[in-house]
Amino acid sequence: MVTSKQLTIKYFMANSQELFEQIKDLFVQFETEHEGGSKAAKSRARKAIGEVKKLVTDYRKASVEESK
Repeated sequence: MVTSKQLTIKYFMANSQELFEQIKDLFVQFETEHEGGSKAAKSRARKAIGEVKKLVTDYRKASVEESK
């Protein structure tokens, strides 16, 4: 299980592959926490999916820049 403390989000000009890896790690965390039965686990799942949402936007920007 990956904890949020172990994941460091890079908001500087990361390339699309780095962002993909971060999204993949956060989604694994989301899946793990989603399967948890406690309120705290559900809260952590929502936090992880929120971070995925932020990174998807950055991924799209990086992908467009790389394709130019």
